[in-house]
Amino acid sequence: MTDERDALQWTLLGERPESAGFLKVGCRTYRYPDGREDQWDILHGPRTVAIVALTDDGQGVLVRQFRPGPGRVLAELPGGIVEPEEGVEVAAARELLEETGYQAGSVEVVMRTFLASYATHVRHAVLARDCRRVAEPQPDQAEFVEPLILPQGEYVAHILSGQLTDTDMGLAGLVAAGLLKPTV
Repeated sequence: MTDERDALQWTLLGERPESAGFLKVGCRTYRYPDGREDQWDILHGPRTVAIVALTDDGQGVLVRQFRPGPGRVLAELPGGIVEPEEGVEVAAARELLEETGYQAGSVEVVMRTFLASYATHVRHAVLARDCRRVAEPQPDQAEFVEPLILPQGEYVAHILSGQLTDTDMGLAGLVAAGLLKPTV
């Protein structure tokens, strides 16, 4: 449970129907096979990474941070935006170091997917192994994060709980790490 007095908690000051710019909303008009036409809202956003980070002794690395959609502090996978000219693996290593102070021994893209059926935003699941703490976190100006290290069992249980916004990315990383076995 999240304590409302959490130091990472943001204060909602208001809402408006327009975008702030991270994700842009466009409208596409389509003609269906039967000849009817309809309009669809489409989300456009940058490529992103979410990192399943495992330390050299098998613990999992998360970051506690406020998430505006759910409106609360969650223990999340480290991650963020892939810059336009940046490789996904490079972005994952950079984001992990910035948000947690951990450096990965290896990084591997294990899944790529769209945010949703109405989005162009491509997300990448990355498995980072043999992570070691090498620095203090240096998050971006708009990031207020707190690294959280969990024993492997608790880490897996947290991802399976669905109490994070990138559960699908976490599942892909756990399967790639051999911590979950596919059922099909």
